[in-house]
Amino acid sequence: MRRLLFLLAFCAFAFAQKKPFDVNALLELKRLADPQISPDGKWVAFQVQSVDVAANKKPVQIWIVPLNGGAPQQITHDGEANQRPRWSPDSKRIAYISDRGGASQVWMMDPDGGNAKQVTNVATEADGHVLSGDGKNVVFTSEVYPECGADDACNQKLLDAEKASKVKARIYTELLYRHWTHWQGKRRTHILVAPIAGGAAKDLTPGPRDALPFSLGGDDFDVSPDGQEVCYSMNADPVPAVSTNSDLYVVSIAGGQSRKITITPGSDSNPRYSPDGKYLAWRAQLRGGYESDRFRLMTLERSSGRVTNLTESLDRWVNSFAWSPDSGSLFFTTTDRGRQAIQVIPLGGGAVKVAASGDNELDDMQFTRNGKTMVYTQQSAVAPSEIYRAASTGGAPVALTHLNDATLSAAQMTSPEEFWVDGAGGAKVQSFVVKPPDFNASRKYPVLMLIHGGPQGFWGHAWTYRWNAQVFAAAGYVVVMPNPRGSTGYGQKFIDEINDDWGGRAYDDLMAVADHIVTDMPYADGSKMTAAGGSYGGYMVDWILGHTQRFKALISHAGVYNLTSEFGATEELWFPLWEYGGNPWDHPEEYAKWSPNNFAKEFKTPTLVIHGEQDFRVPYNQGLELFTALQLQKVPSKLLLFPDEGHWVLKPQNSILWYKTFIDWLDSWVKK
Repeated sequence: MRRLLFLLAFCAFAFAQKKPFDVNALLELKRLADPQISPDGKWVAFQVQSVDVAANKKPVQIWIVPLNGGAPQQITHDGEANQRPRWSPDSKRIAYISDRGGASQVWMMDPDGGNAKQVTNVATEADGHVLSGDGKNVVFTSEVYPECGADDACNQKLLDAEKASKVKARIYTELLYRHWTHWQGKRRTHILVAPIAGGAAKDLTPGPRDALPFSLGGDDFDVSPDGQEVCYSMNADPVPAVSTNSDLYVVSIAGGQSRKITITPGSDSNPRYSPDGKYLAWRAQLRGGYESDRFRLMTLERSSGRVTNLTESLDRWVNSFAWSPDSGSLFFTTTDRGRQAIQVIPLGGGAVKVAASGDNELDDMQFTRNGKTMVYTQQSAVAPSEIYRAASTGGAPVALTHLNDATLSAAQMTSPEEFWVDGAGGAKVQSFVVKPPDFNASRKYPVLMLIHGGPQGFWGHAWTYRWNAQVFAAAGYVVVMPNPRGSTGYGQKFIDEINDDWGGRAYDDLMAVADHIVTDMPYADGSKMTAAGGSYGGYMVDWILGHTQRFKALISHAGVYNLTSEFGATEELWFPLWEYGGNPWDHPEEYAKWSPNNFAKEFKTPTLVIHGEQDFRVPYNQGLELFTALQLQKVPSKLLLFPDEGHWVLKPQNSILWYKTFIDWLDSWVKK
């Protein structure tokens, strides 16, 4: 008994010695991604991003770990962007994208990082590469001048002229003229092919259009196993700003005319050839113009042209997928109630089975050639991604990497709990709650409600470097993360019910969650409840400003404030066209009905407004308009602008300032 008491006291002391998980701990973490099994089944290559706060950079390097277990090793050291490791068919070389020579190009190296040689040397740089199955060619993307194509001398001449010009004005005659954080220039993303052994590159997608939807890179094209054909996704509609209609095209690796092979009015993307080369699989949306339609998993038999919708009966989005090595089935991920599992379905259709799941998010599936072993990434609300190995038929997973164990073990982490409430119309609405470290149920804590973006997004058992609930909980808040109407993982009907109803049922769902916090969480101080959100979450904060005063303080990050002015300045116009049924001049009543600026006279809650000046998705005039309205009505408010950030705050030192300003603002209103 005395021994047991001693052990309990020691464990309590050890836990008490752990530090709160703050933004500094967050930036210590290494960010793993893109595991790739060598064809011989001996190694897993992957990329790791670290954070250099002093230099304000996030360098990426390539690592390797034995598939059967062992210490991971970093194998690239030169340059700051080394990524996308891809094995040669004989497992003797790794192709990767690197800036080690001063520009982004395809390089190849031995599995230990030695004998590195540059493969491409194109003036317009290289990205998103895929090796051909025969090992002879590398297919990659490059932003070329359409009149030059793969003519490197021509591209270099135009690059030099553009750089030397004293005139930096832009002239446009069509949409889409800017996207995310970049203005459309004279160059376009094309798919090029070059021999591994050396030689001139060839342009496989000549012409004036981007060959991939908004430069999605290697995730949106593939090379057939025999190395003879390339399949890619392209939006060929005349005005891509109002269209989600990307289709699949195939072209010979020798060049020539591309051929369209899909006809759906929505998005067809992420093509993948089966290992035996007989089939193509991809993700498809059937409703045109709706970027949040359900993603189905489709297959096409190449010999007959027969198309099969494998997941029509599954009321969840297919997020990612991979072929089994024998081409007999497809593994895919879906989000359900805040978790993302790996499932499997036979090529011929039939019952879906769960291959791996848990209170976490699984992704990036890879398989050994014999199909017996699966490698994937796993993350959760208390741990970022690490790489795991498991039998493809199920069984206990084994962690291959532990790159973040030291940082995580030194900090107090709190696992999320979940609860459900009845939302608008009696719909069941799920929320997650993360309690502060050293939680004491007899105390009263201030509350932070986080409202996710999208609006077709979700909170769940997943890690995030922005809006990290552990950081907010460590600051002393009960963090509540609701999934109201529009959230993914609860069926397509639940998603669709946000359409043309942004401030309706979703708002009612959130207020139902707020009611639950006040009445059913005795440890939550309902008089000190705050709310914050980004993008659509920022919109909802702006809407809350004009519709309730139950929150003590608010934070609106990149929030949509004036629906009409936002329509005229955003870039992906298909989004508001779908959400509000057309243009604001044709449907002014719909835009006016749901626009927070029309309720500015009711604003009274202290509000922090955050925006990035390079945000073209929700242009920063939205934040300026909101701050102006708050200031003119003498509502306590603060404006935080980042001249060098877009929709998200990505630079390390900016991230530190973001978290500090965020928490200080809330503290100033609920911890006086």
